[in-house]
Amino acid sequence: MEFQGASFQNLGNWLLRLAKLDLSVFDDVKDDVSATVPTLMIAVVASFLSGLGSWLWWTFEDFPDAGEVFIKSFLVGSILQVGVWFLWVYVVAMVCKSLRVPTDLNRLLRTMGLAFAPMAIALLMLVSFLTIPFGVIAVAATVALTYVAIQAATDAEPQQVMLANIVGFVVFAVSLGILANVSEVYDIGGLAPGLFFFNLNS
Repeated sequence: MEFQGASFQNLGNWLLRLAKLDLSVFDDVKDDVSATVPTLMIAVVASFLSGLGSWLWWTFEDFPDAGEVFIKSFLVGSILQVGVWFLWVYVVAMVCKSLRVPTDLNRLLRTMGLAFAPMAIALLMLVSFLTIPFGVIAVAATVALTYVAIQAATDAEPQQVMLANIVGFVVFAVSLGILANVSEVYDIGGLAPGLFFFNLNS
């Protein structure tokens, strides 16, 4: 318990370093076994904050059925996004292995969990006239830091890292795009949080 507690105490420091773009933080967490749970918690919390952002946007726009959106986007959507994020990590590992790059899934989970922190920026989607910009910034920053996370966790060459990250993100984005079309509320969005809540086909 003390071992894990120490890592939770380091959590604030890791996030602060990340905010300062001190990318060496990925090297510190990749081999720290006690960092596994805290970094996974970062991914979970960031996902729920993105879901909170899309729900608050709906609420502040004064649309009806805010309770339904709370359940579908914030609760169910955020949980599903965590699951799809795990799929992103797994796809990255599989692509790296197919390229004959030695890959440790646990290292990837730790670094990519930390790299998912910017998804929390989607909370600011509640600002109606900046909803899309904040959503895009959250996703773009997450993808960019995930590239660094993969690079830190593997010995892959830059082009291999880029390929693995692109393939993983495409799976992530397409999956959430499909979920946005499931159980929609007023043809606006479905079972996805943050920017991915919106069904742009409607």
